[in-house]
Amino acid sequence: MAEAIARRIYTFIRVMTNQPVPKPTIQSELTDADRALWASFARSIRPLPGRARPEPPPAPDIPAAPAATAFASKPFRPARQSPAIAVGVHPPGVDSATWSRFRTGKLAAARTLDLHGHTAQRAFHALVAFVRTAHADRLRCVEVVTGRGNGETGGVIRLEFPLWLNLPDIAPLVLAAAHPHAANPGAVRLLLRRVRRLPPPRAGGDREREPCQ
Repeated sequence: MAEAIARRIYTFIRVMTNQPVPKPTIQSELTDADRALWASFARSIRPLPGRARPEPPPAPDIPAAPAATAFASKPFRPARQSPAIAVGVHPPGVDSATWSRFRTGKLAAARTLDLHGHTAQRAFHALVAFVRTAHADRLRCVEVVTGRGNGETGGVIRLEFPLWLNLPDIAPLVLAAAHPHAANPGAVRLLLRRVRRLPPPRAGGDREREPCQ
């Protein structure tokens, strides 16, 4: 198409000017600058009698851009998380009978950690080590003494303790928490998750790590 347009331009200029014109170099497509130059030249000349002013060369057909493909994206689903551990709140996964025995203090604590005299930082590290060791020893119920603290709201350790229970270092090992005695908010018992027993490993295979429940 570009070659035909160039030939028309060459023939028109030669007829209108009656002068030899060098043949143009044929390009694959005319640029916008070529069309603008042609339009300017066509406006500046006067056609011979009986001849009409030539029309500017048509712009090449540009194929339409393909429509954007609509990607059927899957809806975002947040990762499933365990419910937050709250002291004195019956969590899912604990039957009513076990919760009643645990909440009323009838489920005896197998081990106790006393945090009296600890700074908040030392108390947190001691709690993490205590819970991990108790869980590794397959203990079901343990008790932590935070102390009542001073004032109406209690001490720093007592205030921070519910937050510590939901940190990644402790939360995967703890199933529930409750005050064994309603009149003593300075002591909290923890119901630890059970460690599932896996079948004996196959001959020549490594035993997998035991998960919690």
